[in-house]
Amino acid sequence: MRISQLSSTTGVPVATIKFYLREGMLMPGEATSATQALYGEAHVRRIALIRALSDVAGLPLQKVKVVLALIEHPDASLFDTLGEAVAALPPYLDTAPPYPRAQAALAEVGQVFDPQYAAVAQLERALEAVETAGIPMTSDRLSVYAEHLRAIAAYDLAQMPADAEAAVEYAVLGTALYEPIVAALRRLAHQDIAARMLTPEE
Repeated sequence: MRISQLSSTTGVPVATIKFYLREGMLMPGEATSATQALYGEAHVRRIALIRALSDVAGLPLQKVKVVLALIEHPDASLFDTLGEAVAALPPYLDTAPPYPRAQAALAEVGQVFDPQYAAVAQLERALEAVETAGIPMTSDRLSVYAEHLRAIAAYDLAQMPADAEAAVEYAVLGTALYEPIVAALRRLAHQDIAARMLTPEE
């Protein structure tokens, strides 16, 4: 397809597609002349990925480029590549280790973790916030949360593609796009259980 058709198919303006091409975020099409090229399904998929990362997940341009580079050229260690890719996702925190609350909580539930991993800083800030609000995380609540979130994580990783490039894409999009679903389902579960507990039977 021509660039105009690519624009029509993806809903992305031609000028934006040309910007993606200039920035190296979108691979070049198959040249048919000095000024013309053909594009295919791989370009449609890449544009969808860029839009998901920028518009839905809220990544700034430089972070989108980081993720795309990791997808195209994963490290020898898939574990390290996945960590780098997920670390490119917001929120971006400017604090530095140590994270005493987070490390104590993770040690209590027996989870392996890298202290430099962005989610450790995120957990530290969240634990500090509930502590400040006067509703600190209890051991019982931590245990229940960790058990069920681990089950979700185990399921997610069991579905991960074997191919390294596809695995990075799956991990980043899965993390960014499924986290709001987990949060929404938790709130809806609260509503359902509260309705059963607190609404008088007729």
